[in-house]
Amino acid sequence: MGALDGRVAIITGAGRGLGREHALLFAAEGAKVVVNDLGGSGHGEGADITPAQKVVAEIEAMGGEAIVNGENVADFEGAERMVRSAIDTFGDLHILVNNAGILRDRVIINMTEAEWDAVIAVHLKGHFAPTHFAAKYWREQAKAGIEVDRSIIHTSSTSGVFSNPGQANYGAAKSGIATLSQIAAKELKRYNVRSNSICPGARTRLTLETPGLGDAVKPPEEGFDIWDPANVAPFVAYLASPECTFNGETFMVQGGTVTRVQSWKPADRIEKDDRWTVAELCVEAPKLGINH
Repeated sequence: MGALDGRVAIITGAGRGLGREHALLFAAEGAKVVVNDLGGSGHGEGADITPAQKVVAEIEAMGGEAIVNGENVADFEGAERMVRSAIDTFGDLHILVNNAGILRDRVIINMTEAEWDAVIAVHLKGHFAPTHFAAKYWREQAKAGIEVDRSIIHTSSTSGVFSNPGQANYGAAKSGIATLSQIAAKELKRYNVRSNSICPGARTRLTLETPGLGDAVKPPEEGFDIWDPANVAPFVAYLASPECTFNGETFMVQGGTVTRVQSWKPADRIEKDDRWTVAELCVEAPKLGINH
């Protein structure tokens, strides 16, 4: 028996890289998979259903079940059709893996409005839209008395939770995704839905284009390849399984290492029993550690 036997999963951006590895492992673990991929370039240009078709063919060759879906995750109606395709084809939906993404790196002073909007749309809206429609379906199921374990896995990034120069659009979207995941965890728990996010470290089209990472992510001549995207898939499958005990968490996953990321929390504090004056703050505010 596989860890995901009988479960239906949508995986976005599943034609290449991380998404492809997720889809193949999910199918090997018994899931029925909707392989979503618009098939655009790493910058989000164009469309080509071929990568998704190849992944579905690989899944079918191993005896699994999968269908191709070419919807744009940032298209609200397209996201609804994607969720409906899973339900209409396989009879249910248990798992949503939000993975699709693009890059348009530029320092802030050179970034165009189009570069900002495109990345925010694909990543942030592209996580929200499928989540919205999956959540609506799961609420209907819960109200009908159907209690089944459901799971959403969002794809954040260390560029979002720790920041990376040259990626203001990507980092802002990825930070927003981690927060979206936490909010979804709180809102959807009542419907037996878990929501967690990952910050993967893997060799993909996007990381190969990230400033300073190109040479670092090359496969080693020998030994364990910590940048192989297949290394990330098992933890995503765990998060998707009924055995998962986490909700509202974010994890860095690379090679054989999984690290839980601690969320925002209060730190140093100054206080008084009255309104501060600017002169007082010039003396006291440095105690907050902002200059250290």
